[in-house]
Amino acid sequence: MKIKAPVTKNERLDVTIADLTYQGMGVAKVDDFSLFVENALPGEQVTIQVTKVQKHYGFARVVAWQTKSPDRVEDVDKTYRQTGIAPLQHLAYPAQLKFKQHQIAELFNKAHIDVTVAPTLGMTHPTQYRNKAQVPVRMVKGQLETGFYRQHSHELIPLTDFYIQDPEIDKAIVKVRDLLRQFEIPAYDEINDKGVIRNVMVRRGDYSHEMMIVLISRQQKLPSQAQLVEQIHAALPEVTSIILNVNAKRTNVIMGNVTRVLYGKPTIEDTLMGLTFAISSRSFYQVNPQQTEKLYQMAIDKAGLTGNETVIDAYCGIGTISLALAKHAKQVYGVEIVPEAIEDAKINAQKNHLTNVEFAVNKAEDQMAQWQEAGVKPDVIVVDPPRKGLAPSLIDSAAQMGPKKVVYVSCNPATLVRDVAHFQELGYAIDGDIQPVDQFPQTPHVESVTVLKRVD
Repeated sequence: MKIKAPVTKNERLDVTIADLTYQGMGVAKVDDFSLFVENALPGEQVTIQVTKVQKHYGFARVVAWQTKSPDRVEDVDKTYRQTGIAPLQHLAYPAQLKFKQHQIAELFNKAHIDVTVAPTLGMTHPTQYRNKAQVPVRMVKGQLETGFYRQHSHELIPLTDFYIQDPEIDKAIVKVRDLLRQFEIPAYDEINDKGVIRNVMVRRGDYSHEMMIVLISRQQKLPSQAQLVEQIHAALPEVTSIILNVNAKRTNVIMGNVTRVLYGKPTIEDTLMGLTFAISSRSFYQVNPQQTEKLYQMAIDKAGLTGNETVIDAYCGIGTISLALAKHAKQVYGVEIVPEAIEDAKINAQKNHLTNVEFAVNKAEDQMAQWQEAGVKPDVIVVDPPRKGLAPSLIDSAAQMGPKKVVYVSCNPATLVRDVAHFQELGYAIDGDIQPVDQFPQTPHVESVTVLKRVD
């Protein structure tokens, strides 16, 4: 039986916005048919125009507001919404924090898992927090520009103020852009696969203020390379590292496999949780250090460490959580599939004079099986996976090791709910509240800490 949608494309309707999606879009219902509406907030009465109709849902845009939410922020820059940099900037910050708490609670509720979600830990100043930028370089109207792509397109919108980035990073991008123009170094043309500079990456230590510039190029050597490097260093006194990364492939992947130091060191240093970390161009390092300290401290507190425990840190990266845990545990084991990250983790352990931590390159579930065979008995396992969550085999491996607690640091509530259900099947139950932490203000993303306790 063919289902007919109750709305048609270009139709205008008066609706009340009922909810926000996990992507921050307003939801209006027409005969139980969902319409997703950009720049609309719950409670608002609006006139919308339908822009796209699918089988079970559609999309619409606001034509006029009859009433506006008291949580609406009027003074916003639509560029940040068009590019997806700050899709929640029109929602007042206290309401953003409630939205993120609600988002987690709703997903657990739909899965029929009974939980309490604590209020989201937010920031005092929820802008200008990112310590890393990766921006494309393209020709726009005959001039080399840096900026961000319009959502769902490869059309570059030139930007000099990225709103959620460290302002010193924004200034550095503009300076590098101007020097690329000055030396007439061509921007990458992805349609014809020509040109030179594809992207500029900038990292800046929140505490150290050391800055790294990474020039991502199609070529092994840049035109006027020596002069460009000299001028970047002269213009940006915080720069302690200038890197050339070569990516000659026709791909959407940002970085290539060849990396060369053009000036200074291969890493910058920064401080987190009282520890010093060396961060390379490829290192995964949390982009909001102020909130990361809250997140990691929450994970350590919830682990309930006394100094006598053995802890495994799956997805350990460059050792940020592992080394923070090592100050509170008897022994920590970290595993990560990226060899360069483990090299960094070992260096970071030496930098901080921590000897009670051991790192391995492997798939987490395979390494945990090896550690189990070797007689390692963890009291706590900490997991901090990417957005896709945990592989079922890792959950099985973790449960077989029988830790008293699993501390799950999540960046995606949907996969968290799925993985918690699997842990519950294997004899673990949620212990205490789930604690959301706002790592990415002005966006719909939310991190959280959940503790699972073995039910004896």
